[in-house]
Amino acid sequence: MADVGVRAARREDVPAVTATQIRAWKSGYRHVLPEGPLEQMTGPSAEEMWNRQWDEAVVSPPTRHHRLLVAVETEDLLTSLGGGHGGPGGQRVVGVASHAPAEDPDLDPSTTAELLTLLVDPDHVRRGHGSRLLNATVDHLREDGFATVVTWVFADDKAMLGFLTSAGWGPDEAERILDMGRPVRMIRLTTDIS
Repeated sequence: MADVGVRAARREDVPAVTATQIRAWKSGYRHVLPEGPLEQMTGPSAEEMWNRQWDEAVVSPPTRHHRLLVAVETEDLLTSLGGGHGGPGGQRVVGVASHAPAEDPDLDPSTTAELLTLLVDPDHVRRGHGSRLLNATVDHLREDGFATVVTWVFADDKAMLGFLTSAGWGPDEAERILDMGRPVRMIRLTTDIS
């Protein structure tokens, strides 16, 4: 039996955050993104870059409104004695969420935040980690005075679209087309948290 929770990321979590991101992207985006760009985003050189970026996010975020949260499982004593794959304090990072003031030019960053990342390790999906991360993100953003949250989602990422729609998010008409060897459409979702 493992205890679960969400907390602020620590510097020692950075390798696990990067590993979670890469595993989630490889699993979740394999039918969404072309193979070449996905490999570039998840390969060894990308892993080094993500480690540096997540380290910076933990150690020196641009503002106090930039946060990196992790979902963790804390294994009980018997499991951790036999397991050995936990992190600090026997905690294993199984999900990650990050948020910041919105940067899109049509949004007011004093009232609108952006959910930048919401990922759960593929071996730990459907255990409530995504919901806990989303709820913790909203709690922090409300405390910081934000009224609205947006996020960008690949239009073909049916799992994420379904999850966020069921949590009360909806499209706001904004979209992007990324050139990844073929056009990849993203849509912006929004929710009111006031």
